Amino acid sequence: MKLVHRLLVALAAWCLLMPSVLLAQSPQGEPLRVGSKRFTESYILAEIVAQTALQAGVPTQLRQGLGNTAIVHGALRSGQIDVYAEYTGTIAQEIVKDATQTTLEGLNRALASQGLAVGVPLGFNNGYALAMRRDVAQRLGITRLSDLARHPELRYGLSNEFLGRADGWAGLAQRYGLKAQPQGLDHGLAYEAVRQQHIDVMDIYTTDAKIDHLGLLVLRDDKDYFPHYDAVLLYRSDLPLRQPAAWAALQSLQGRIDEAAMIRMNAQAELQGMDFARIAQRFLQPDAKADAIAPSSNKTAQHPGFGARLWQRLAADDLGRLVGQHLLLVLLSVGAAALIAIPAGILLFPHARLRALALGMAGVMQTIPSLALLAVLIAAMGVIGRAPALVALTAYSILPILSNTCAGLAEVSPGLRNAGLALGMTKPQLMRWVELPIAMPTITAGLRTACAIAIGTATIAAFIGAGGLGERIVTGLALNDSALMLAGALPAAGLALISELGFELWERTLRHRQLRRSA
Repeated sequence: MKLVHRLLVALAAWCLLMPSVLLAQSPQGEPLRVGSKRFTESYILAEIVAQTALQAGVPTQLRQGLGNTAIVHGALRSGQIDVYAEYTGTIAQEIVKDATQTTLEGLNRALASQGLAVGVPLGFNNGYALAMRRDVAQRLGITRLSDLARHPELRYGLSNEFLGRADGWAGLAQRYGLKAQPQGLDHGLAYEAVRQQHIDVMDIYTTDAKIDHLGLLVLRDDKDYFPHYDAVLLYRSDLPLRQPAAWAALQSLQGRIDEAAMIRMNAQAELQGMDFARIAQRFLQPDAKADAIAPSSNKTAQHPGFGARLWQRLAADDLGRLVGQHLLLVLLSVGAAALIAIPAGILLFPHARLRALALGMAGVMQTIPSLALLAVLIAAMGVIGRAPALVALTAYSILPILSNTCAGLAEVSPGLRNAGLALGMTKPQLMRWVELPIAMPTITAGLRTACAIAIGTATIAAFIGAGGLGERIVTGLALNDSALMLAGALPAAGLALISELGFELWERTLRHRQLRRSA
């Protein structure tokens, strides 16, 4: 029992002290906090913005792959980030919800009530469009979106964001009379699906690098459904006054990136495997600019075998940082869940109805999809990153610990309890010296299950900027890079195996102690 008490005290200390440790390690001075969405171009633009500020001597904090428009916009409004690259059409349709606002002046008037502003047009347009394999489109005689109505048999694989956007599928289908029932797919995976002919039609961004690489035909928007999507910076309106040096540096990006340069930078990431930071660095250096946007002539060097690519991504410099962040999420969440669920199980065990109600509520929590829960928590807490991720992981960890605590206490025979009371033990003494030692192997099994769940679920936390090994998986999804996804999944699986081994040794120790006591 001393071991259990020490463990709970250590977990409590960890939960209480880690936030202050993290704050103590944060850089001094207010950094420029740059965010991005979860697709290749947004990653690259975020790096360009951050490195532009760094070159001007402004410290930066980069929060990549935060999610869709709603999540990144929410992060901007709540002050979690200061700026990110957005598109005028998206701002009009999704943020201010007024399609008539097509100028920067009009958008700024509409954004003023949110404490936001838009500016620094980067120099290119990246609109939505639908695309098909060129050979399939030619065989069916399809060149325009209007032609799709004549082919209801076509299979559509559309990104989930496009399916839900105001300027997305619903309006497009109505404008062109399309009756298809599209399948929701991650944008990066849709390219592979259309290449292998699992789907026929997908949504694309007009600066996507894989359009020509995969031989896709972009269908003409002959009824002018899609608005213009000029790349701009969306920022907190107080940023120019609060960080004048950063704002002056960001102004230098105006008109600097044309559409051809953006396509080539996307190609460097998606086709040549160059990391986002390096792409941005080479673009921003005048003497390396031509090289930064030129395709490599040495394709063999740029495309090593899968095993070599997997090893390069697995052993990358960020491995230690990501493993540390992942462990932090798991230990804090499971520790908090243990501090809640074990005492709750002890208190609820004598009360059958309350126990059933608590277990039912914890069970319902388990059924909520993790991304949905994270979205709700972001809205409720007004923050992104580690805080909502920890709350979600803690909620998912409570059920196995609570149910196993109750199950373990149920293994204590009534006769043994009566014997302890007959010997003059109080109920707290009986719990400490008799019931908990007997229940501890079952409680440990609950902790074991909770750790396994948390290690797996913590990869989802990267979708809201909480870090961890999920960062590699999220980036791999954006790039359709299976080696990078495996480079995130394999270390997480390794952590799960180490956790299982540790709990197995602990459970054996507990069993041996019980055998010695019974002997």
